[in-house]
Amino acid sequence: MKPDDPLLRILACPLDKGPLHLLAPEAGSAEGESLYNPRLHRRYPIVDGIPQLLPSSGAQVTEDEHEKLLKRMVP
Repeated sequence: MKPDDPLLRILACPLDKGPLHLLAPEAGSAEGESLYNPRLHRRYPIVDGIPQLLPSSGAQVTEDEHEKLLKRMVP
């Protein structure tokens, strides 16, 4: 997914219906792109270019990981 993809404007967290933020892939990690809800500290994977936005597909992140993810958010 690209940061200017119009789809990003309409995607919403399935839990709080708020906006999601694109996370760039981390260098040297097998983890790919994902979408992040910083309000609920939940990360949703993007698999083969398709956001997985079921509530059960989101992963809760720790406070330490939350701080790292905030730095990875694509402006």
